[in-house]
Amino acid sequence: MSSARTYLDFERPIAELDSKIDELKAICGSTNGDADNVDVSAEIGQLQEKAEKQLAKLYANLDPWQKTLVARHPSRPHFSDYVRELVSDYTPMCGDRKFGDDDALLGGLGKIRGQSVVVLGHEKGRDTESRLKHNFGMANPEGYRKAVRLMELAERFSLPLISFVDTAGAFPGRGAEERGQAEAIARSIDKGLSLKTPFISIITGEGGSGGAIAIAASDCVTMLEHSIYSVISPEGCASILWRDAAKAQDAAKAMKITAQDLKKFDIVDVIIKEPLGGAHRETDVAIKTVGASILNTLQELSPLDSNALIARRRAKFLNIGRSLL
Repeated sequence: MSSARTYLDFERPIAELDSKIDELKAICGSTNGDADNVDVSAEIGQLQEKAEKQLAKLYANLDPWQKTLVARHPSRPHFSDYVRELVSDYTPMCGDRKFGDDDALLGGLGKIRGQSVVVLGHEKGRDTESRLKHNFGMANPEGYRKAVRLMELAERFSLPLISFVDTAGAFPGRGAEERGQAEAIARSIDKGLSLKTPFISIITGEGGSGGAIAIAASDCVTMLEHSIYSVISPEGCASILWRDAAKAQDAAKAMKITAQDLKKFDIVDVIIKEPLGGAHRETDVAIKTVGASILNTLQELSPLDSNALIARRRAKFLNIGRSLL
C-alpha cells in the first residue's frame, strides 16, 4: 500500500501500520548492499499480515455511516474509469438537442467484450479542475435529457443500456429549476421503465435522490458492496428531522441506505463484492468484477423480448414497498 493513500477517519489504525511498513521498506532500501544491513523482511511481512487481518475485520463490520464515507471516497472508480477499462471503440455522445451539453452525465456507444452497448453515467471528476468541470457529478436538466436521448438511441438500434450511478443528487441550482429539472428527471425515469431493450444499472458509489433513480429504473439494479442508495443524503435527512446535520450518522442508520439493507427490501437485485478495503484500494479488480457482473446479467436478460422486459421491469418497481405493508 502506498503512503500517499487517502485514509478515512476510521482507518487510522490501518494508516499507522502502513506507515510503519513504509518506514521499514525505506530503511531496507537505503541499506541495500550494506554488509551490516539488518534483514527486516520478516518484520515487514508480519506487519502486512496484521494490517490485512485488521482491514478485513474492520470492513466486515462497517456501520451505515462508515459505508457512506467509503462510497464517497475520492479514489473509487468513476464512470470514465469503467469506460476506459471495460468499453472498447467508445464514441461519446454530447448534448441534449435542446439546450446544451452536461459534463456531469456522460455517455456514448461502445462494446463490452464484443457486445455493442450504450453506456451512460455520472462523472464526479478527480481533482479540483475536473470536479468543477463535471459539477461533482450533479447533473442539470440537459444531462437527464441527454440520458433520454441515449436511451432512445439504444432502443432504435436494439442495444443493451448500461448505466453507472454515482451522484449526490441532481443539481439544485436556480438555473436547473428554471430549465425543468423535475420534468427532465421524470421523463428519464419514464423512458427507463418503458425501454424495449435490456437495461442494467450499477450503483458504483453514491446513489442520491432522483438524480440517481433517473438513470436506474432498470431491469437489474446492481450495487457495489460498499455503495449507498437513498432518497436523500444522511446530512439532508438529519437537517430536516433534527435540524442538525451533525446527526447524519443516526440518519444513515435509520434510512437503511446500504446495499445489504436494500437487497433485503428487494430494491436492488445484485450486490457486487468489492476488493478487501473497498473498490478504491484495488480499482482494476473492482472494475473487472463489475464487468463480469454486467456480462452475466446480459446473458440472463437476452432471452426476454421487449414486452417481457417492460412488464417485468414495471412490476419490479411497482412492487417496491408493498411487501412491507
